[in-house]
Amino acid sequence: METHSRLTFCLHAWGANSYGQLGQSHVEDQCVPWLSDSSALQGRTVRVVDGGGGHSVVLTESGQLLACGSNAFGQLGVGQTVPHSSELLAVEALKEPVVRAAAGLRHSLAISASGSMYQWGTGLFSHAKRALSPHPVPSHLNSKLPCPVPGLGQRKAQLVTAGSAHCVCLTEEGELFLWGCNKHGQLATAEPFLPSPTLLHRSLLKGEKVTGVCSGWTHVVAQTERGRVFTWGRGDYGQLGRSASASEDAEMLMGIKKDCIPVEVTSLYGATQQSSRGRQTTKEKTVAVVDVKGKFIVISCIEKMEVIIYASDDNCLMKIVCGSEHNLAIVGGRLLSWGWNEHGMCGDGSQADVFHPRLVSDLRPVLIGCGAGHSMAVCGVTTSSTQNSVHTWEELEPKQSSPFSE
Repeated sequence: METHSRLTFCLHAWGANSYGQLGQSHVEDQCVPWLSDSSALQGRTVRVVDGGGGHSVVLTESGQLLACGSNAFGQLGVGQTVPHSSELLAVEALKEPVVRAAAGLRHSLAISASGSMYQWGTGLFSHAKRALSPHPVPSHLNSKLPCPVPGLGQRKAQLVTAGSAHCVCLTEEGELFLWGCNKHGQLATAEPFLPSPTLLHRSLLKGEKVTGVCSGWTHVVAQTERGRVFTWGRGDYGQLGRSASASEDAEMLMGIKKDCIPVEVTSLYGATQQSSRGRQTTKEKTVAVVDVKGKFIVISCIEKMEVIIYASDDNCLMKIVCGSEHNLAIVGGRLLSWGWNEHGMCGDGSQADVFHPRLVSDLRPVLIGCGAGHSMAVCGVTTSSTQNSVHTWEELEPKQSSPFSE
């Protein structure tokens, strides 16, 4: 008998949990995927799951934003009376439905249905204070409640992503705005700090509009309307996907040092989607080789990164999310993990590092996300009912055959 359409899904989380960032009503690390049976998720459709340094954000299809974990810097957006929470809390200060959200190291970002940008968490405050003194720090960089971000004018925000101490916003017009700390040139400017959204000149991207953007802890990846992929920022571990010498001929273009200038990664021309985020404390590269139906795909990750690869010739969908030093992947509908496993974030029941991609239980995820040391997945349940069920925000892809079976 053919099963259809409206399947039920649940949020699972595992790994580091010292601040309750797994949203499971406790603060013990979990070495295997565990159901986040929060009442806040009952009957809800999950649209986004994202993790920061020690907190998580979950966005429902109704536009409600939930958060859990550390609130030491106000990154949960619930004020300063809650030091941390192991329960998902509604960010009630956001009065308008949210359509996009992102978690940085110690700050969070959201876009409302009207296209307005909000920021909270004081993770950027110390950087701003040093850079802007004796001038005051703008309120959106020093707020523990969602605060409107000025600087976009009449433009509507469409996509947002967060780095360690910087922010990136893509507007409906295909314009890219960046602000925050520029220690590694991730803002593509000569300024050490940008207190409010500043437009990236389109001439730096060969005059093209931007269609997609993502941020590592200290680098940025953007894709343009013609499928070109540009990277800039910190690149000493290879996270830019190119040699820094590629920008030699643009040493001081528009007053910007060559290392800070967006440079095209020609090998990624036409890539479907790539996004990244992560923490700065990675010590060495993580390289994974995944064999998908005889095809070897090599992934080099230094910071938390998400990569979606569509291989139309063999009808196999791969999605990869990389934490600071661990990784998750959806391949043929199955979940794999590998890398740093000190807090059990690889989900294999141990705390031993995993050196090759390994199947994680029987989970069938459709959404995955990572924090610095924890993992999240929205998965299909195998029974007809569950105590805590949520639905995915998107329709399932046509059923894919697993690369691990004949």
